[in-house]
Amino acid sequence: MLTHTHTHVIPYLHPSIAPTPTNGMSARLRLLLLLAATVFVSNAQTANSSNDNKQRSIWDEPIRFSTKSKDSCTMVVSGAGDYTRLRVSCKGPSQGQTQGRSYYCDFQGKPNLCRAYNLNPRHYFTQMMWELRKLSHACQGPKIYRTQMCKKYPDETQMTFLASWPKTTTPKPTKPVQDPRKPVVPAQTKPITTPKPVKPQPQPAKPQPGKVPQTRKTTPKPGKTTVRPTEQPDSKASRLATEYCWKSFHGICTYVISWFQN
Repeated sequence: MLTHTHTHVIPYLHPSIAPTPTNGMSARLRLLLLLAATVFVSNAQTANSSNDNKQRSIWDEPIRFSTKSKDSCTMVVSGAGDYTRLRVSCKGPSQGQTQGRSYYCDFQGKPNLCRAYNLNPRHYFTQMMWELRKLSHACQGPKIYRTQMCKKYPDETQMTFLASWPKTTTPKPTKPVQDPRKPVVPAQTKPITTPKPVKPQPQPAKPQPGKVPQTRKTTPKPGKTTVRPTEQPDSKASRLATEYCWKSFHGICTYVISWFQN
């Protein structure tokens, strides 16, 4: 049994005794294996290069959402050197034959400095999308978006507004238009006090030459007159004689004093 097996295996294992057609087939197999290996290496290099391109553009499938005013928007992320760039493109709904509005805006930042972003970059922009869909116009939101997963990082890490088309301008407040049916009420102002006119005093008429100016006669008002009682000269002389003369000469002094008084 062992001898039979030994004599049966030798023609296939020993190359010196193998027939010539077998050597030709092995050479062809080697050539085919070499070609297969070359194709495999080429495909691997192509796959690596395509993976690198995918890393630069991050995703092939954009994030889609709708705004508060029913605008259909897409978010496409791409690389721009050390920065990550985001473009938000929106198109409004058509109203009859009028086409809806179209606009887009670009954002730029370095979210790769955030550790949570590197673990799940798509979720980072999904959180940003949650804020954009609350707006009526996706490009008229805040200038810097701070997602919850990278909220504590500096402004350089956050996605910052870069540009938009058409350019968004904040309208100036307009003055309220007055209804023509309503009367215009003037603004209340403080009343202006006007001085009371002074009555002109009549000036005296100038006297004409040759005429004597007539003076008005003023009639004095009757006043109360008090009549003092007058003393008679005899009683006065008698009183003085009593004060300054002796009693025996009272008659003579009275006569003399009354004579001087008269």
